[in-house]
Amino acid sequence: MAVLNDSSPIVSFPGLVRWLAARACFPASRLPAPAELLLLVNVAAAQEEAAEAAAAGGPRFSGQRVDPSQTAALKAHALRRSRVHFKCDNSAKV
Repeated sequence: MAVLNDSSPIVSFPGLVRWLAARACFPASRLPAPAELLLLVNVAAAQEEAAEAAAAGGPRFSGQRVDPSQTAALKAHALRRSRVHFKCDNSAKV
C-alpha cells in the first residue's frame, strides 16, 4: 500500500489521480474505499483552504487567532517591564 509522505500536499484532483497512478498503480488496482475517500477529502480541504487564503490575501493557519487588543496589551506590558529597574534595598533595619 502506498503512503503519502511527500513534503508538498496534493492540491488538485488531477494531481491526486497522477499520485494514485504513480504510487498505487491506479486504475489497474485501487486503494480501499476508506483510503480513497480520505484522499479525496484531503484534496477538497486543501482546495478550500487555498481559496480562502487567496480571498483573505494570505495564508491562514488553523488554531491561531489574532486579537489586536491583546497583542497591543502584551507589547505595552513588555515595554513597561523593559523600562523598570527593580532595586533591592537590603539596608532597611527592622
